[in-house]
Amino acid sequence: MPMQKESTLDISRRRLLQGGSTALTGLILSSWLPPLVSKSVAAEAATAGRLGDQSIDGFGAFVRVGHDSRVTVISPKIEMGQGMQTGIAMMVAEELEVGLEHVTIQEAPPNTALYADTLMQFQATGGSTSTRYTWEPLRRAGATARILLVQAAALRWRVAPSLCRAENGRVLGPNGQNASYGELVGVAATLPLPTEVPLKTPEQFKLLGTPARRLDTPSKVNGKARFTIDLQIPGMLVASTVTCPVYGGRLRSVDDQQARKILGVRDIVRLENAVAVTASNFWACQQALKALRIEWDLGANVSIDSAQLDEALIEASSRSGVIAKREGDIEQARQQSASQFEAVYEQAMLSHSPLEPISCVAHVRPDGCDLWVGTQVPVFAQQTAARITGLPENKIQVHNQLIGGAFGRRLDFDFITQAVAIARQVDYPIKLIWSREEDMTHDLYRPLYADRLNAALDQQGRPIGWEHRIAGASVLARYIGSLPSSGVDADAVEVAVEPIYHLPNLQVRYIREEPGVVPVSWWRGVGPLRSTYALECFIDELAHNAKADPVTYRLSLMERQPRAQAVLRLLAEKTGWGQPLPAGQGRGIAVSAVFGSYVATMVELEMQGETAFRIKRLVSAVDCGLVINPTSVTAQIEGGTLFGLSASLFNEILIKNGQVQQTNFHSYRQLRISEAPPVEVHLISSLETPGGIGEAGTALIGPALVNALFAASGKRIRRLPLSRMGYYPV
Repeated sequence: MPMQKESTLDISRRRLLQGGSTALTGLILSSWLPPLVSKSVAAEAATAGRLGDQSIDGFGAFVRVGHDSRVTVISPKIEMGQGMQTGIAMMVAEELEVGLEHVTIQEAPPNTALYADTLMQFQATGGSTSTRYTWEPLRRAGATARILLVQAAALRWRVAPSLCRAENGRVLGPNGQNASYGELVGVAATLPLPTEVPLKTPEQFKLLGTPARRLDTPSKVNGKARFTIDLQIPGMLVASTVTCPVYGGRLRSVDDQQARKILGVRDIVRLENAVAVTASNFWACQQALKALRIEWDLGANVSIDSAQLDEALIEASSRSGVIAKREGDIEQARQQSASQFEAVYEQAMLSHSPLEPISCVAHVRPDGCDLWVGTQVPVFAQQTAARITGLPENKIQVHNQLIGGAFGRRLDFDFITQAVAIARQVDYPIKLIWSREEDMTHDLYRPLYADRLNAALDQQGRPIGWEHRIAGASVLARYIGSLPSSGVDADAVEVAVEPIYHLPNLQVRYIREEPGVVPVSWWRGVGPLRSTYALECFIDELAHNAKADPVTYRLSLMERQPRAQAVLRLLAEKTGWGQPLPAGQGRGIAVSAVFGSYVATMVELEMQGETAFRIKRLVSAVDCGLVINPTSVTAQIEGGTLFGLSASLFNEILIKNGQVQQTNFHSYRQLRISEAPPVEVHLISSLETPGGIGEAGTALIGPALVNALFAASGKRIRRLPLSRMGYYPV
């Protein structure tokens, strides 16, 4: 069949042969950065500030198809248990018309220009942005590759591309022609990128929206998966450290005579605020660390304890701070109000304590440095190694590893800095492993927070004025060096400045109050968690103050938020809200818009005496937009909810004499299997753009639990964890 006029493709015989020859050498097509095409979608996107226009070390952006028909997705996001890589593979496979089993994930190297998350403004995995950021670029990359492969087949068969179709890794022609992607990739790489790349509509999806098994599960179940802590590099020794017990302290002196006598010990390395031991195994390291006789300069923080921090924070919550959001006239609302209601909510300092303690393999040589590490910020890993070694960044190779849990901990790179500082003093690779005690007492902690809320109420107890003062440390300022000129930490006030409720005369203030005694960092749920807790506890108090049903009260204030109303109504339906419960039992709810998703959670519990209780039901209704993989969404809500339940019940870091008191899970308790209730998850079918889900469950469980406890016991608790007030689950 002759080429149809509608085809705009034109390729010389010589160029066709060049393309075929290149394919024989194993050329891999990058649908965003074809090696033989000077102008690319990525370059155009870079101009618009969305993507970079460069590749390094043979990496192109996002998608490559090999001459063996295998599809490789260069993932800009790191797998740390959230199932993101399966979601990424599903996006590409859908548009590229291949089975999920034909997709391989390869993690991207450090390259801000190519892989910066446009929502976070740098290359990172966190903030529940992975699906939101990759949703369009990855599907477009897959669709671009499919179009080029179809065009290549059309050239081979001399037919119009519109008469060909892609299916299951092959292109099918109008007269029974059939070619695999691998046969076509050479020619496809020589073709100009299409100017228009239509994406499938939801009704055309075959894979997206269907339950899919996670790609990383088999290797994690059979033990083949290797995390940083498992790695064995030729010539490598294990390293471990003991760091000054007070943040800001320094090493004065160390007597290592006894430590050097322990079998397997190789070197004792002195750092500014720590001592490291290298040895043939971790046990020898730990025995040697215990044998060291160390004198510390504990510094200025040695006199600080938790009571001082709490008192300072409560006092700070009464100060003016800076305005984060102002709408209407709060003073006029107060003057016109029938009554006012005020409450202060406190949230504890928290440790990340992931299953895999801090670990990093580093090998520093005169001509380069290699890092094998599970990190959420590979570019920062590269930069800190360059700073410590004095080497240029292009001499620092970061080999991404699976992350055995992080919860925000590996958004920081202090441990990478320490590993490189040790490795540069020895002539062999070292695998730095912190003990659990070192991990917990030298974490970068979720800050203490105090939220002071005041509502001016009308005759019906509805808010006509709302002031929210947020006092706490600024993670953002520590992370980037300073606050913006506004003086507002945008993370700390997230959700609070855009509540789902219609609150005329709204004022939100931020008061920065740094603890100083410990460094602070992101923790799973970040700003949406901290603000949702205070806001949803307060709105529940207002509902009870007005003698109104908590669901009805909320719905009346959410008339402008149909998606929020929908999840709350679904939750009420699924939980039998409104049906009376026996004395000593109660239900509590929380609803919020977090990470681009809408979630409502209900806890039903039964008191067992004055302070013991049993959670009978835990239910969440979720609208996360179009669902990529319902299996993964459900799992993330379940895991995030139980993670947040542990924190709400037990977790708290306390300071005495400048030192963290919790050293392991015996004193930083986690939810036990026998205490963990089933988590029911109900998903709303939606065609909205996908939202984030990895932290959404964590953000809702705290207020739902506290509100249920009030409904069952009549006692209102305003500080987490509940264990501080003597409450415990049975």
